[in-house]
Amino acid sequence: MTDVLTTAQRRYCMSQIRSKDTKPEQIVRKWLWSNGFRYRLHYKKLPGKPDIVFPGRKKVIFVHGCFWHKHRCRFFKWPATNESFWKEKIESNAKRDKRNRVALKKEGWQFFVVWECELKSPKIDKTFQKLCEFMESE
Repeated sequence: MTDVLTTAQRRYCMSQIRSKDTKPEQIVRKWLWSNGFRYRLHYKKLPGKPDIVFPGRKKVIFVHGCFWHKHRCRFFKWPATNESFWKEKIESNAKRDKRNRVALKKEGWQFFVVWECELKSPKIDKTFQKLCEFMESE
């Protein structure tokens, strides 16, 4: 299917996509705060600038969008236009994510990844249960 937007319109739409303070990230942060967990945001001293950081616990949480980070779920679909650009972009995102997780482990940090699709019903309750277990584990 061809794009219904002009190049300028598509460029504008893509420029409006945020990397911080996304809706999925806000959902996770609100849940954490309401359950008594205090955190730092986008800690630049750590590999990958994790979305949510608990320095005292040496734990981090990444909130990933299924499209941008190549999650194997029903929400991820390879774009039909400009395929080579998107394949390179999304594959490099996934490789970078893996490098960052390896570097965090080497530094003694634990990490938890929350996927955008896991914050939708009916998975959201199970996701928060796993998140709670992660936060309470040693």
